[in-house]
Amino acid sequence: MSEVDVSKFEKKIELRNIQYNDIDEILELQRICFPGHMEPWKREQLESHLDIFPEGQFVVTFEGKIIGSCSSLIVNFDEYDDQHTWDEITDEGYITNHNPNGYNLYGIEVMVHPDYRRMKIGKRLYEARKELAEEWNLKSIILGGRIPNYYKYSKEMTPRDYVKEVIHHNIYDPVLTFQLMNGFTVMRINRHYLPDDKQSKEYATLMEWNNVDYLPHNTRRHFKTSEPIRITAIQYMMKTIESFDDFATQVEYYTDVAADQGSDFAVFPELLTTQLLSFVEEKSPSQAIRRLTEFTEDYIELFTGLAVRYNVNIIGGSHFVEEDGNIYNVAYLFRRDGTIEKQYKIHITPNERKWWGITPGDKVQVFDTDCGKIAILICYDIEFPELSRIVTDMGANIIFSPFCTEDRQGYVRVRYCSQARAVENEIYTVIAGTVGNLSQVENMDIQYAQSGIFTPSDFAFPRDGIVGECHPNIETVVVGDVDLEILRRQRKTGNVTQLRNRRLDLYEVIQKSKSKM
Repeated sequence: MSEVDVSKFEKKIELRNIQYNDIDEILELQRICFPGHMEPWKREQLESHLDIFPEGQFVVTFEGKIIGSCSSLIVNFDEYDDQHTWDEITDEGYITNHNPNGYNLYGIEVMVHPDYRRMKIGKRLYEARKELAEEWNLKSIILGGRIPNYYKYSKEMTPRDYVKEVIHHNIYDPVLTFQLMNGFTVMRINRHYLPDDKQSKEYATLMEWNNVDYLPHNTRRHFKTSEPIRITAIQYMMKTIESFDDFATQVEYYTDVAADQGSDFAVFPELLTTQLLSFVEEKSPSQAIRRLTEFTEDYIELFTGLAVRYNVNIIGGSHFVEEDGNIYNVAYLFRRDGTIEKQYKIHITPNERKWWGITPGDKVQVFDTDCGKIAILICYDIEFPELSRIVTDMGANIIFSPFCTEDRQGYVRVRYCSQARAVENEIYTVIAGTVGNLSQVENMDIQYAQSGIFTPSDFAFPRDGIVGECHPNIETVVVGDVDLEILRRQRKTGNVTQLRNRRLDLYEVIQKSKSKM
């Protein structure tokens, strides 16, 4: 007997994460699954899911055809009202309230093509969620479950009675029965959960599956009612020095001050290394800047050592760096674990172009630290609101803006834009500037600054949205605490919630991918 070709009998079924090119097929699947019963997804909602939490979105394909899908996000469920609605828990379907540091996976949609409902597709999707919760060490999975057969019994029993009958197997409900069989328990019944769910009469059962393998992390966030972060913004004096050692002494002094205050971050101003030009004999501004780049390795070695030795994360102001013949204005993050990141200045001022020929960077980034995600927008960059919105959407909680301005007008632009970014993005912002003068250095002769730490504007924050600020134009520091837990709660329950209330159906801000930077 010849060998049987088993390949012709194979039927490929696959569970995977959703991709952007799946969206049209998912929209069609929803129309098939819920004809006339529920308002379907919008394309921009599904795109938002993939932008924010791609790991939580799944499809099942059979022979290349999508036959099931599910969507989810992570939340701290304790921060939501017991009688929340679907719109509240999903930010109207856009999941911009997704909290990567949350404890609970919240399921917001499961659908299976009616022609494939005997193939345990729903079970595969639920198992994918459970594996995700276990992999990410989440405490539980929570979902608001429809009760689509309730409309048949609504005249003779209350939702509570209906749910009890389903639990006791006296009534079959395609959703609730399935969820109970998959290990979920009923927490409560929510009314007005989905206004367009006519079959369920707008009711939903709040269900939970507990991850028995959940291990509480020994992290800053576990069981914390606050997550304070201490910041020292350094108003750095630009004064004549005679050697790199003089520069290192001044920088170390302020790092020591920050460490003595128990700071998590020490923030130096933009262009502080131009102080080195006070002993470099070069009159041409463009050539002097190229000479300055020769100190790059010394600068990096100095700040890396200080960050580790004093146990403080340092925003090392900014320094001119030469790469492939171009000069860039680069801000470095020196973590206290010895690792280093860098952010290129994106927007170059006319002055920087004219005197120094600075080349702009092409990518804005968010950096992980032991105090959460942060971003660095150098001086002029904070005056372009698109960048702050991008890093906020990428998860940043603090934006640091080292700056260098020569007059009050320039300072005011940085100051007011920084405060505006704090309000419109519900984020903390920090500015640190230079004062004093370098009279013998061309284009660095005068400085004006008043460094500060700013917050959103609401009752949970300081009255004027100012944690603290320096006296203008003197050599000093400002030290202040910001609280990430307060920030998270305000983004959900503040008097205004700018991030949640954005009209993503009308506009969005997208970073285009351009270069390796």
